[in-house]
Parts: sequence; C-alpha cells; structure tokens
Amino acid sequence: MKKIIILLSFFFLAISLSAQNLEYETKNNIQYYNATLNKSDKYINERCVLDIYYPKNKKDFATIIWFHGGGLTGGNKEIPEALKNKGFAIIGVNYRLSPKAKAAKAIEDAAAAVAWAFNNIASYGGDKSSIFVSGHSAGGYLAMMIGLDKKWLQKENIDANQIAGLIPFSGQCITHFEIRRENGIPEKQPTIDPFAPLFHVRADAAPLLLITGDRELEMLGRYEENAYMARMMKLNGHKETKLYELDGYGHGMTEPAFPLLVNEVNRILKEHQK
Repeated sequence: MKKIIILLSFFFLAISLSAQNLEYETKNNIQYYNATLNKSDKYINERCVLDIYYPKNKKDFATIIWFHGGGLTGGNKEIPEALKNKGFAIIGVNYRLSPKAKAAKAIEDAAAAVAWAFNNIASYGGDKSSIFVSGHSAGGYLAMMIGLDKKWLQKENIDANQIAGLIPFSGQCITHFEIRRENGIPEKQPTIDPFAPLFHVRADAAPLLLITGDRELEMLGRYEENAYMARMMKLNGHKETKLYELDGYGHGMTEPAFPLLVNEVNRILKEHQK
C-alpha cells in the first residue's frame, strides 16, 4: 500500500511540475465577428472581443471558454486566476449588454465567440474536440443557452454537441430575468419559453455539471431552477448531468466552484482518452 501511495504521489507531482513548466501567453481584445460586421456596427466593434490565455509550449490542450456575469447588463471579460497554470487555454469573452442591445444579442455573441474558438484554437495549438463552456450567473445562462438550444451555434455552422462539456456556475435555467424585464414580466413570475435553458432539455447534449451556492443564500430560486434542470435532463435520458450545491456559499460562489470545474474538465479529458 505504501508503494502505491508513493507512486501516486510522484505521479501527481510530475503532473504539477509539468503544468508549472509550461509557458503561457495572453492575447487581448481579439474580435470574434468578421471585419465587415465590425465595421457596420460600432457597438459590436467595441464590445465583441475576447482574450485568450494559452500554453505556448504545449500541443492539443483543452480550452475553457468563460462568460462573465452581470445580469446581462454589466460586467467585463476576465481570465479567472484560479484557472491559470492548469495546462488549459482560457478564453474570456465580452458580449453586448442590455439595454444598449436586446438581451438576446448576448446569446448571439456567446455563440459567435464559441464558434471563434472552434475555428481558431488549432492555430494556437489547441484541440477543438476539447472545448468546454462555462461562466458565472448570466455567463452560466449563456453557456447553457448556446449548449442546449442548438439553433444559436447552427447559425455559426457549429454543432453544439461538439462542445466537450458545459459547466455553468449559478446560471438561470428559466427565462433570464433581464429578458423577462424587457417583456414586462415581473421578476417573481417564473417563465419557461425558448429563452429558458429548461425549454431545451435533451438527451444528446454535452455533459452538464450544474453548480450553485447554498439554496438558502443564493439568488431567488437559483438552486431550485438548477435542481429542476438536472431532474428534467435525467428524465429526458441525459446520462451525464450532475448538480452540486455549495453549502455556506451565496451567489458569489466562484472560488470554491473553480476546482470542481477543473476536475470536471480533467474527468472528461480522461474519458476521451480511453
């Protein structure tokens, strides 16, 4: 038993050292729409950009696309510190915000940014079959919308089922409250329409890991929405849906959730290698 423990210790130490020896580069404010569209729309040209952080001396790395939160009305792209130096590329995405643009435009932008990753990550050394989509709050909502409602990525000639995994943090599963506000629907009136991830539950979607804060500390109904999403995905035959509730953490539950994201990415990558 001691020999096994020692061998495992050396194995994980080797992985850690390998990750530490990687050199990373960041490229900022890359436009993910084409030049014609950027020239035709000042707000798209200004807002629809992404940053990519990637290992320069590694090939076929996985990529995590991260959508920021902010209720679809605020926030800015970020490369979370907790995801750095793990051997992955991280893509932080800006998208158009309400009320300057209709909230649905954020979903279009999320799909365009994911399509950019599929079309370009190989040129950075990455593996386009290992692209994961995540985000917090509004960002988690966007991750689910483009991963479950296939029409958004179909517009970009991408099959949403090519996504390796969906890992939304505290995402809204009913229709987003900003979209409901735009349509005069009260905050406490739950709505499940085509702008709700719950509307698009299906058996053949990418693996789905739902993470929320404590149900007593979270935003209004957020845990319960995710619990219902998990149940309906399973009832529809989806075999890889999991739900984690982080006891003691409220809506700002990203720090304890990041290790769960990394573990899920590594789990799926390991499955793909079998």
